[in-house]
Order: sequence, then C-alpha cells, then structure tokens
Amino acid sequence: MAENSESQEQDQQEQIQPLKTSDVYHTKNLPARFDNPEWFEGYNTKPKSPFYATTSQSYGATPPSVHTMPKAFHGKSQKFTGYYGKFGMYRNHSLNTEVDKTIV
Repeated sequence: MAENSESQEQDQQEQIQPLKTSDVYHTKNLPARFDNPEWFEGYNTKPKSPFYATTSQSYGATPPSVHTMPKAFHGKSQKFTGYYGKFGMYRNHSLNTEVDKTIV
C-alpha cells in the first residue's frame, strides 16, 4: 500500500513540472531563461484605473507562455565592449573655449 502512494506522489510531481519551450517547439541556441517562461516574475500588479489604461499595459500585463517566448536566440558578440573595457574610451584633449558660468 505504501508503494502505491509513493508511486502516485511521483506521478503527481512529474505532472506538475512546468512546460518548457523546447518541449513544444524546435528551438535553436535558446538560453535557459527563454526555455523556462515560468522564471519571469513581476506580472502581479494591482488593477489600474481604466481611464489611464494603455495598450502597452494590457500587452505587458500577461506573463509569458511557451507560445510567446522566442524560438531562437542570436546573441551579439561583446568584442567592441571588451576592447573599450580594457583601454577606455577616447578622451578629447582639445581647447575648451566655453565661457565659465558664474553662480550669482
């Protein structure tokens, strides 16, 4: 009898696992944050006045699902940022011709 209850609990835990984007769609180079839409938080906001409601608020009020998440990820290289992080940005050493403002 105890074995039956344990197997039922395991079955329930397997059914409760959230659905991933890769389970439903064929994905390519998808980071974990896009593969697990339930990780996104912050969608429980208090209701606002309909007088001030905008379409962007209604679009952003619903949490993402596996159907609204991106199916592919094409990240950009950080080559430019890495270069300037090491050596710094260009500094302009030209003559300053602006008149100093006095505080009166």
